[in-house]
Amino acid sequence: MRINLASVLVDDQQKALRFYTDVLGFVKKNDVPMGEHSWLTVVSPEDPDGVELVLEPGDHPAVRPFKEALVADGIPWTSFAVADVHAEFDRLKGLGVTFTQEPADMGTVTTAVFDDTCGNLIMIAAQ
Repeated sequence: MRINLASVLVDDQQKALRFYTDVLGFVKKNDVPMGEHSWLTVVSPEDPDGVELVLEPGDHPAVRPFKEALVADGIPWTSFAVADVHAEFDRLKGLGVTFTQEPADMGTVTTAVFDDTCGNLIMIAAQ
């Protein structure tokens, strides 16, 4: 068994696609129209056949209060692995990304947390 898909609930799929590709550097894999939304996935350019991240529409009534509670408590929705948190922090800051946690040494891992502009906090981490 392996992980095939992971999802992040987004407020606006097209805005999310721009952020996750143009800023974070993921690559669009699927964009299949399904009514007012799409089956929209991105992948790492380092592993184009690997796990797909679904940019999932967050229209369900339970989504907004759930995401707002996570953000209010500073809890990231998910975490992405990077080779060097400090270098990625500098790169993303240079692109205008807002961080809620600057790089922090957590013992065996270094982390930082940013706002994905689509209603989520995302952690980057390196061991």
